[in-house]
Amino acid sequence: MQDPLAKIKQKLLEEIDQLSHELNVDLPKEIAIARAHGDLSENAEYKYAKERQGFVNARIGQLKKRLGDLGMLNLTNIPKDRAGYGSRLTVLDTQRDIKIEYKLVSTEEADAEHGLISTTSPIGKALLNRKVGDEIEVATPAGKKEFEVVRLKTIHEEV
Repeated sequence: MQDPLAKIKQKLLEEIDQLSHELNVDLPKEIAIARAHGDLSENAEYKYAKERQGFVNARIGQLKKRLGDLGMLNLTNIPKDRAGYGSRLTVLDTQRDIKIEYKLVSTEEADAEHGLISTTSPIGKALLNRKVGDEIEVATPAGKKEFEVVRLKTIHEEV
């Protein structure tokens, strides 16, 4: 099975590289220029550069942690008979009597308008480990929704 997470990992690595360049090249130059202006207590450029440095450092830490988390994901452990990461589900919205197709994805891939919902979203969490015929009630920001799973295709069938 090809690594479906490869694109996400690549995107995270590119952002880490970009931020590392900013942290190690651009920001030290900005700080040096700001210091040359003199009094640091009233120097807005210096204050901004130092704040940005802290933000960039924290963001790099977050991205590296997320990359590590994705690296530990073992896609062979995803169930073959229940919904999990990469599964496509067709659900019947029992209140409106319409069918909706969702694909369970990571937070980086999520795009609700295109039916790509994160496994950490309210609906995504509710759909995890469900089978065809399961009825689900989920509280969303837009109110309570009721679904019935009518079709399921797991990541193992997508290949």
